[in-house]
Amino acid sequence: MENKIIQPKPLSGYVEWLPEIRAVELAWLDTIRRVFESYGFANIETPSVEEIRVLAAKGEDADKEIYALRRLNAEEGADESRVALHFDLTVPLARYVAQHYNDLTFPFKRYQIQRVWRGERPQEGRFREFYQCDIDVIDNEKVSLSFDAELPLVMADVVSRLGMGRAVTRISNRKIMEGFYAGLGLGDIPAAIRVIDKLDKIGRDGVARTLSDALHLDGSTIDRILAFATIIAPDRAVLDQVRALGVTNDLMEQGLDELGFVMEGLSHLPPGEVVADLSIARGFDYYTGTVYEGKFLDYPNFPTIYAGGRYENLVGSYLRRALPGVGVSFGLTRIFSKLVKEGVITPGARSPSQILVAHPPEVSRAQVLETARILRERGLKVETYHEPKKLDNQIKYATRKGIRYLWFPPADPTAGHVVKDLNSGSQAAADPAGWLP
Repeated sequence: MENKIIQPKPLSGYVEWLPEIRAVELAWLDTIRRVFESYGFANIETPSVEEIRVLAAKGEDADKEIYALRRLNAEEGADESRVALHFDLTVPLARYVAQHYNDLTFPFKRYQIQRVWRGERPQEGRFREFYQCDIDVIDNEKVSLSFDAELPLVMADVVSRLGMGRAVTRISNRKIMEGFYAGLGLGDIPAAIRVIDKLDKIGRDGVARTLSDALHLDGSTIDRILAFATIIAPDRAVLDQVRALGVTNDLMEQGLDELGFVMEGLSHLPPGEVVADLSIARGFDYYTGTVYEGKFLDYPNFPTIYAGGRYENLVGSYLRRALPGVGVSFGLTRIFSKLVKEGVITPGARSPSQILVAHPPEVSRAQVLETARILRERGLKVETYHEPKKLDNQIKYATRKGIRYLWFPPADPTAGHVVKDLNSGSQAAADPAGWLP
């Protein structure tokens, strides 16, 4: 019976790169890791799976995103799924901190760079499998506000070192928003925030109509809400603009003091990289203070590229204590894919090899391998040509793979070696024990 040919095709919601693009992605991962560690964040890695009951506890809609695991040959009708692929890195962090609480040093500064999986409809900027890069600071009882100001610095450093283009970090504080709306006398503050969070989608008129129709607010209150939600300032001037609206509330004042501290700590950044934007809300049930959103300036309609904020209880499901923290999540695959699509990413080399050791017909295989061994032991990346063929074939192979140096071992082990620079065409005598590219 003739074997059926399976036509290869890409899976929707998943990405895979050619070697020259993957080389750049790996360089990005290395750069992000170095930046995180330069600020004192320690790396952890958790399993790709967590218990389903733990993942599903994250929220009402979490179970719609979860990929559960089961054996392909499980008995029919038997539901043996107990674990699932994690859909973010926050749930694994909470479990990790609770499990290792007595062995960790607080404040605990951790970073994680891992793949996550989500069962959502693929579209630009949204994938079913992607790299996520998270940094968080966790502490007992209270997290210093200085960390709220440090995390945007880390993100600005990452953006700069990766050469991603122009980006802005928009910062707000949930206490300001909740306090302001409480000062206005709103009865259902979460409902108002959900409406205002749609400002960039439905515009001022759409928000005003919804606040009037759904929440039955009067025109004067709606005007003050819109005046508040559209405040954007590059510095501490945001505090005066909020207070000028004439609303007084203790929680709002606490949030303004916190936002002022954060903006002051970021005042040395170039203009336009950080702004206070009081329309930023993030997850109402999770964040309690500072909140962040990072956006491309050159692609304003592209989704958020990094986001996060301050939360009060990371491990409530595990420990009888509140462990507050502040963190940011950076969507590497989302950003990288966009910049590849826009032609911003310059492909790297098709091969990591620096040197191809040629195999002329007159040279023994043992001599080729010994030459490569000496070069590799000195930290160089070396390929050997796989068989004795014409020199033209070996040069063509090295050129197609982007290997710069072609090394010629001598037929007589006591004779000298020669290395050819395929970029310049020059060649010279070389000693494998001391030569450097």
